[in-house]
Amino acid sequence: MNRIITIGREFGSGGRELGRRLSEELGFAYYDQEIISEIARRTEMSEQYVQSIVEHKPSFSFPIHIGRSFYPAPAPVFDQSMSVYQEQARIITEMAHKSDCVIVGRCGDYILKEYEPFRMFVYADMESKMKRCREKASEEEKMTDKELKQHILGIDKKRAKYYEFYTGHKWGDKLNFDLCINTSRTVIKEIVPAVARLIIR
Repeated sequence: MNRIITIGREFGSGGRELGRRLSEELGFAYYDQEIISEIARRTEMSEQYVQSIVEHKPSFSFPIHIGRSFYPAPAPVFDQSMSVYQEQARIITEMAHKSDCVIVGRCGDYILKEYEPFRMFVYADMESKMKRCREKASEEEKMTDKELKQHILGIDKKRAKYYEFYTGHKWGDKLNFDLCINTSRTVIKEIVPAVARLIIR
């Protein structure tokens, strides 16, 4: 069975960088934006549109794992969201079968739970997340501190709702992960070797 690492992360925590560096350290395949690209290719939707769906909870107030006694009225947007999620699940499962890999986000820990991946969650304090955002993207540099903080909180709120909708679990709950890493005031590349040794022991 291939070795699989899944990484959930708060926005600005450096989880994506940690995943990429970890895959390089271990010689594993790395999947993040590649998942979106493949969904777009298979569904013939634009990557931008798929991205807009992938981290947003469908606009229904009930979870998909509700009892069969209740059926929602047809809703094209809801159906499209479900189709994208199902395609995402298929792609992630295929990737896990191909080789050892690191998968960032996309409910990978839940989708691959039967494969017993090493599940990580990366988080940081707000000050560190804001600092990382300003270092990584010029767009965030134009925001005031208040605007940037709201931007970060907004993205994390969407991720939480998306994850909880499709998995029935609380996003970021330590009980759902094998390792939680606080990257506050941390240089990501400096902790990668230690994390790699911990995972592949």
